[in-house]
Amino acid sequence: MGKIILTGDRPTGRLHLGHYVGSLRRRVELQNSGQFEKIFIMIADAQALTDNADNPEKVRQNIIEVALDYLSAGLDPRKSTLFIQSQVPELCELAFYYMNLVTVQRLQRNPTVKAEITLRGFAEGAVEGDTAQRPGIPVGFFTYPISQASDITAFKATTVPAGEDQEPMIEQTREIVHKFNSVYGPTLVEPEILLPDNAACMRLPGTDGKAKMSKSLGNCIYLSDTADEVKKKVMGMYTDPDHLRVEDPGKVEGNTVFTYLDAFCREEHFAKYLPDYASLDELKAHYRRGGLGDVKVKRLLIAVLNETLDPIRARRKEFEGRIGEVYDILRAGSERARAAAAETLAEVRRAMRIDYFEDKELIEEQARHYARQAE
Repeated sequence: MGKIILTGDRPTGRLHLGHYVGSLRRRVELQNSGQFEKIFIMIADAQALTDNADNPEKVRQNIIEVALDYLSAGLDPRKSTLFIQSQVPELCELAFYYMNLVTVQRLQRNPTVKAEITLRGFAEGAVEGDTAQRPGIPVGFFTYPISQASDITAFKATTVPAGEDQEPMIEQTREIVHKFNSVYGPTLVEPEILLPDNAACMRLPGTDGKAKMSKSLGNCIYLSDTADEVKKKVMGMYTDPDHLRVEDPGKVEGNTVFTYLDAFCREEHFAKYLPDYASLDELKAHYRRGGLGDVKVKRLLIAVLNETLDPIRARRKEFEGRIGEVYDILRAGSERARAAAAETLAEVRRAMRIDYFEDKELIEEQARHYARQAE
């Protein structure tokens, strides 16, 4: 069997630079590498509903936003299968069977689940009227690692491109695969995570310097932001709070502007936008010893980001004029995804011996058994 990719995003808003450097840019590279037999890219609307059940319209409207971001970033429906999670019901059935292989205690230990529960403000002991916390943890949200295992194994994915925060989730998928194969026989494929190859892309911080770029925190630069919006956000970006004057020595570590330059800047950008410097290392050295202002560095970042985003914006504008075609792409992709998931589900049912109507030997053996009893 060849190598297969499964990855995706929750449709709770437009995709941002964190998505782009964390996985989306790499997906396009992998898609065009010719190294993978199949590539499945999922818009995870069912998962998004686990913490947006009271606001389904938010998820509904953002399906098209994510699809437009996918296509504008360079995902090609001729090479990658783009599909909507909820349109593949086989995934729910697989997740239901996998729930029997995982304990509540194991889910509670998953660090990604714990972090996401905190981020979204879920709390078992929330006091009535407390608007800072959401009472209770929805079961669907709590069991997300099991749902993700279903998504990955349904397509026999060997590779999951993702950020480092998803490592505990992939590890849990491997545990489920191992447990299933141990109990029912070799059926499922064990996946491996593919992390970004640029350390700065492991987790791009928000523009405010917070550890994670998040739509809910309002600290994102979106792939669809205009050049003016990018400029405004970068000019307000967190830097070194102690770098008060141009002549002051500055810190590069923890400085959001330099983290973004690490993720996006290439040597050729200096010849084009800042010819006084030969490389990013040279720029960093000047900043550290003092004499380099934040505005100059931010202007470089603005130029680099807009050069990166200009072709993405242009492709997005084209697809915005062909929305019906975008939905046709998602419909066709969902049909292909469902056919692939149905094959895996049939194998799982056979392994679990719940394929009653397909098991002719079982029917015939039982018929003979009861015929002998009637004699």
